[in-house]
Amino acid sequence: MRLHVGCAMWQHTPWQGRFLPHPLPPGERLAAYATWCNAVEGNTTFYATPARATVESWARQTPADFRFVVKLPRPVTHEHRLTGADEELRSFLEAMEPLGPRVHALWVQVPGSFGPDDLGTLAAFLRRLPRSYRSAVEVRHRAFFADERAARQLERVLAGVGAEWVPFDTVTLFGSPPTTDAERDAWTKKPRVPRRSLALTDRPIVRYLGRDDPDRTVEGWQHWVDTVAGWLREGRSPTVFVHTPDNADALPLARRFHDAVRALLPRLDPLPDPVPAEPLTLF
Repeated sequence: MRLHVGCAMWQHTPWQGRFLPHPLPPGERLAAYATWCNAVEGNTTFYATPARATVESWARQTPADFRFVVKLPRPVTHEHRLTGADEELRSFLEAMEPLGPRVHALWVQVPGSFGPDDLGTLAAFLRRLPRSYRSAVEVRHRAFFADERAARQLERVLAGVGAEWVPFDTVTLFGSPPTTDAERDAWTKKPRVPRRSLALTDRPIVRYLGRDDPDRTVEGWQHWVDTVAGWLREGRSPTVFVHTPDNADALPLARRFHDAVRALLPRLDPLPDPVPAEPLTLF
């Protein structure tokens, strides 16, 4: 029984000296984060493929059971729309090799304009990915959420290659008007789609976006606490990423989510004790 939880990044200025030690050299920042959470979203790989030496450092800083969900580069998913980007994809996969089994899934986030008419392209792309990796697809076209036929077509494409459908749950964010600058910015950028919580594989992945008020974030995630507990009882191994618009408290919130699920399933192993933000002293 294993639950992975994490955030959208492993270093964030509001965490420094508050949750994580500061200053820390680059080669130790992920290691400190990994004492708080056992998974992380690889968002940075969307903007640039890192050097192999950088990825080797990520592997050195994390235990063998730590998990990365790494986003495919923008040229592959958004510029070439999954066709004609073989070289960019090859370079990315070679860079990720040092992570080995720490790569929980290759995260294929397609643009909002990628709709039901593009499912043939998606199917062909997923079939070309190495079988040594699992795939997870995030769609944002409203047809996949409003049209049952389109949703079933997507599910069949994903099931054909054992890929997961990654929901990005923004229901709590849009449940009431924004109250902070970060929430107002998120309202203009984040997808407003219905919540979806059907797992297709034994390793479902959830992205949950709450509010900048931690209490409102916790109130909004009860659906996922119950759902994730159910998945664990079924023998699945879910991964949940907790976001807030400013992410200032996302790190402890991810642990709170794990604790909430563990309250329902005491057999679930606890997370490790986090590294203290300040060095221990004798006085």
